[in-house]
Amino acid sequence: MMRGQRYMAVAVRAPSDAIILKSTELPRRLYQGVMARIPLLRGAVMLWDSLGLGIQALMFSADVAVGDEDVKLGKPIAWSTAVLGMIIGVGVFFVLPVVATSFFHARIGGSLAVNVAEGILRLAMLIGYVWAIGLMPDIRRVYMYHGAEHKAINAFEAGAPLFTSDIMPYSIRHPRCGTNFLLIVALLAIAVLAPLGRPDSWIVLVGSRVALIPVIAGLAYEVIKWGSSHLNQPIVAAIMAPGLALQGLTTRQPDASQVEVAAAALHEVLRLERPELLGEDALSAAV
Repeated sequence: MMRGQRYMAVAVRAPSDAIILKSTELPRRLYQGVMARIPLLRGAVMLWDSLGLGIQALMFSADVAVGDEDVKLGKPIAWSTAVLGMIIGVGVFFVLPVVATSFFHARIGGSLAVNVAEGILRLAMLIGYVWAIGLMPDIRRVYMYHGAEHKAINAFEAGAPLFTSDIMPYSIRHPRCGTNFLLIVALLAIAVLAPLGRPDSWIVLVGSRVALIPVIAGLAYEVIKWGSSHLNQPIVAAIMAPGLALQGLTTRQPDASQVEVAAAALHEVLRLERPELLGEDALSAAV
């Protein structure tokens, strides 16, 4: 899946071996309006919309896999699936660490230390999760397609021809990857939540974690946006290095057929948008 300023394109390898393409026009008010220029708010809103786009892409992929690529994606189904996924994610990675560390808070009392431990546990759970699902053959193949997306975008940003043979040598890692985002969210959560103390009320304690997720997500978006444009600075490169290293868990080296699919999606976005307006900031992978 590739996302530009005005369009998103999805390319799927059908059972017939043909590449099936689907493009969608993006909401202008989110991607080109005032909201897209407001720091913090733009990150939370765009990332939420990207979650919906990702769900739609997966549904389209499933339709193609069963030979029914003409099925129209239902927005209620896509968004309800996105909401369910968000609830489960918040419950597992934000609420569960709170519950797990409350046992220690009741005995040692130091709220700052317990909150830091909560953040470390959250980070460990995240890393463990992406590692564990990577052992599944189907997810491993998804990670290979993820690597193919990165290769295509890296080739595009380097000005290389977008043919499979030209794309193959490029890296499977990219600084604007969603893996980077997840790691930065986990680290920023420690910085934001640790000083807040440990309220006695469970409603306030859990509610504070949930309520601050949009703030943390917005901050993470700004960090990635700034960091990816300053990677030539050694300090910035060092800060972004852990996220790039973590991509070793969420990407795999793709084969040529998978890179061909990623290139097809990128070509479709470029076909729909004016090439002279596209650059590193205007076109990004939905990774």
